[in-house]
Amino acid sequence: MKNHSLKNVSRRQFIQHSAAVTGTFIVGMHLPIVSEAATAGVSAAPALANAWIQITPSNQITLICARSEMGQDVYTSLPALLAEELNLPLSMVKVEIAGVAPVYINAMLGGQITGGSTSVREAFDKLRTAGAATRSVLIQAAAQRWNVAASDCKAFNGKVTHASGKSATYGELAADAAKLPLPEKPVLKSPASFMVIGKETMRRLDTPVKVAGKAVYGIDVKIPGMAIASLAQCPVIGGTPKFYDATAALKVAGVIKVVQISDGVAVLAKDFYAARKGRDALKINWDEGQNASLSNATVRKSLEAGLSQKGAVIKTVGDVNKSASGGKAISAQYFLPYLAHSTMEPVNCSADVSNGKCRIIGPIQFQQGGQAVAAAAAGVKPEDVTIETTFLGGGFGRKLELDFIRQAAEISKAAGMPVKMLWTKEDDITHDFYRPMSIHQLDGVLGVNGQLEFMKAKMVSQSVTARAFPGFVKDGFDPFMVEGSNNVTYDIPNMEITNVITDTGLRVGYWRSVSNALNAFAIESFVDEAAKAAGKDPVAFRMASLNKHPRAKAVLEAAVKKSGYTAGSKRFGVAQMECYETYSACVIELDAATTDTKVKKITFVSDCGIVVHPDQARAQLMGGVVYGLGAALGNAITIENGRVQQSNFNNYPSLRQNEVPTIEVHLIPSQEKPGGLGEVGVPLVAPALANAIAAATGKRIRELPVKA
Repeated sequence: MKNHSLKNVSRRQFIQHSAAVTGTFIVGMHLPIVSEAATAGVSAAPALANAWIQITPSNQITLICARSEMGQDVYTSLPALLAEELNLPLSMVKVEIAGVAPVYINAMLGGQITGGSTSVREAFDKLRTAGAATRSVLIQAAAQRWNVAASDCKAFNGKVTHASGKSATYGELAADAAKLPLPEKPVLKSPASFMVIGKETMRRLDTPVKVAGKAVYGIDVKIPGMAIASLAQCPVIGGTPKFYDATAALKVAGVIKVVQISDGVAVLAKDFYAARKGRDALKINWDEGQNASLSNATVRKSLEAGLSQKGAVIKTVGDVNKSASGGKAISAQYFLPYLAHSTMEPVNCSADVSNGKCRIIGPIQFQQGGQAVAAAAAGVKPEDVTIETTFLGGGFGRKLELDFIRQAAEISKAAGMPVKMLWTKEDDITHDFYRPMSIHQLDGVLGVNGQLEFMKAKMVSQSVTARAFPGFVKDGFDPFMVEGSNNVTYDIPNMEITNVITDTGLRVGYWRSVSNALNAFAIESFVDEAAKAAGKDPVAFRMASLNKHPRAKAVLEAAVKKSGYTAGSKRFGVAQMECYETYSACVIELDAATTDTKVKKITFVSDCGIVVHPDQARAQLMGGVVYGLGAALGNAITIENGRVQQSNFNNYPSLRQNEVPTIEVHLIPSQEKPGGLGEVGVPLVAPALANAIAAATGKRIRELPVKA
């Protein structure tokens, strides 16, 4: 994520030359471990292979995709990068999901992780370089075979041709190409010559298998001899079983056995219905642990206390103390609740622990971490754990967690058989790693020009990183808590951004757009309040402070124009920000025909640099808008007596189709490097909605959800 990579690895250093080994050459820092899943479906042994590409003699070209496909389009966008430099139509590229190997580490995040809207950003140079290097050696192999100049040969549509009429497929040349040294700095194509990247005609490669019902998600996995497991967990997160009686459960038809693991009791059966029925028949005494008395009130009280703490100052501009003494002062406090990820596919994982090995199959966002936690749970070495990643039925950060992998491995080991563990939707909502609750204190002073001369922003929240990757939190600085605050695009001469980490007890996780959504709501709401205090139109107020960020100014101008916004209107709300190197603006129009705050239309404009797959770029932004709108309108996780009060879509709803307003997404043409997209649509919706409500009703929403 921008300026806060968890590991300092240069993408230019990532591609390195390697010698030919038995007809195979390797691109990458390390020799990759190619799993069975990565080679499944290949019609013949590859004559040319590296960490990213396999080419068989039959001319089958396969991308080994190092990122998980959870609907965000890596299954198509990443192959497009390869196809572009190999001069192939996208339809000629097959895709296999990678196993675990150091070469597949995400250089922007420091682990084999799919998240942070990094997939295309991190792969853009890397995969194109791999493709260009491969194209170069294929051409060299053809030139040597025909005894002609390489400059007189061309690679196109899976063939290398020469002006004399000679031609050979990539597959026919692959074995010879594998023996040649790779160019360290192959020449990449210029955007002006792109034939695949950015084309509206591009179609998703995973659509056919999904439409045909052939796509394998975690819940579809089948292993011979496998049982289905339903896991009873303490109603208080963190609790453990003290005693259980399985007598009644074992009498349920279809139940095979009952086993205890570290944090629950699993019932194994021939199908899920029997497993769940057996689980309901269990009698368990729980040790509820230290969170048994946790409640929203106690959490909020601890966060409010954090406002008086100094915290970690993460950004300063100008002289904050001097500017605070003059001008019109404004102050506001904002509050955001816990949120669940609520993916359509509940948590699940299949495991087979046997013969000193462990096989894990499931919807996983963090393969490297999954391998480590499965090894510990199964009591085997990490190298004896294979990870096979299926399609994910939504991730949003939930499947970055490793609890379900550990549980499946523990159940398989205890039962002595392969298992598929399936959570219910109720399990999923009540045992999530929630987006942290947060409180934000904003203070500002308007200068003589009516613009913000001074702004202080303090965020108090629990740190996800302190739990998940504690080594990366230093002196109270969490690199992911500052998203949306340390990259403010407004030219405010005197500014101070502070974070206060407060451990509230409940486990928290990275939620789609992470802290961008928290900070954007507070800062964009406050900017709107500052505009009102200055007596200025909120768009004009923003424009006057965006001169140093022309891309931000351009997207706001475009959003205003395309939305039909008019100065002084009582039904529009606006918000803008830079998020994951993408500049965006959102305009929400309320329905003037209703007395409530029904949203009529949302206009979203982004400059995300070079767009790899335009149709899916718009789809990702639109999906993020819908996700953000649903959360802003009616989602909140509340805790009483240590228990999550929400359990399913009835009390933690997702927007229904008839509740979704008209949404327009527009992309600004750009030749900047690609920005993120999968999470970018989320953060701006809540502040734009709050700003629209304030314009329409005079009521300022400082606490979410709107319909609490």
